[in-house]
Amino acid sequence: MIRILGIETSCDETAASVVVDGREILSNIVASQIDLHARYGGIFPEVASRAHIETIFPVIQDAMSTAHLGWDDLDAIAVTRGPGLAGSLLVGVNTAKGLALGRALPLLGINHLEAHIYAAWLSETDFTLEFPMLALIVSGGHTELVLMTDHGSYQYLGGTIDDAAGEAFDKVGRLLGLPYPGGPSIEEAAQRGDPAAYRFPRAWLDAPHQHDFSFSGLKTAVIRQVQRLEKETDTLPVPDLAASFQAAVVEVLATKTARAAAAFGVTSTILAGGVSANLALRKAVTSAVNGPVHTPPIALCTDNAAMVAACGYWRLQSGQRDGWDMDVAPGLPLA
Repeated sequence: MIRILGIETSCDETAASVVVDGREILSNIVASQIDLHARYGGIFPEVASRAHIETIFPVIQDAMSTAHLGWDDLDAIAVTRGPGLAGSLLVGVNTAKGLALGRALPLLGINHLEAHIYAAWLSETDFTLEFPMLALIVSGGHTELVLMTDHGSYQYLGGTIDDAAGEAFDKVGRLLGLPYPGGPSIEEAAQRGDPAAYRFPRAWLDAPHQHDFSFSGLKTAVIRQVQRLEKETDTLPVPDLAASFQAAVVEVLATKTARAAAAFGVTSTILAGGVSANLALRKAVTSAVNGPVHTPPIALCTDNAAMVAACGYWRLQSGQRDGWDMDVAPGLPLA
């Protein structure tokens, strides 16, 4: 039985979790900063790092208490070292180093994107570990298609060439006057709207960019539509605009994921990252892909430390041990 403490501070969530054998969550504590950043309409890096400093030790103590474990019960400490905001990452990494050094525990630096993939292992009791798998990672800063051929073995297939899907949701949400973060707000508004009200563009990006994504043109199309409507009416049809925008994003993500899954003959597909909490996206990907699609529960889609600890388990099994000279890597790639 391997118990790992995971620590996550890559952006605006301070999180700690204890996970057993990469599958069983004993605790998963998350301190959100949404209210702090809502006034800016996005993440303010300096505010984020200061908030991490204030909350990280109470969050870790809460995670250990909830798990009913002492420090001597742990087998390793896993911490996100990138990608993410440099200041935020430093808080988590330095805290993990201190704890690991003080308790003589193995230290594991974890890629945040890889951790999102391993959130799927936490939600499936009968998860069949058959490779190759395809992972679609969609979050505020990343939209990537990755072929997973084994634990820790990844092939980058494609990603966004401009705005990530989550970033596009935030920008369009702000344009429509919806609360931050834009993803949940647009999803809620879209439930009251007509997804066919406006035909926004779908960037398919055929060969040699068939597995890449682009949402900048879509964002611009929404801006121009809003500008035209503002000249014609005093009240924007926000639900229709939200639903039409969401439909365009979802169709592109689902279609490209299905194409990649077929092209590489994968056994299953993992949908991960904050945007994977979107129910319309889950339904579309599940319908489009020929084969099983694994999606974490909503609570494990957004940034959390359970996924970091789960990933840390497999990294520990592979023999990874990081030294005290391990540094943060804000632009750390997955593959």
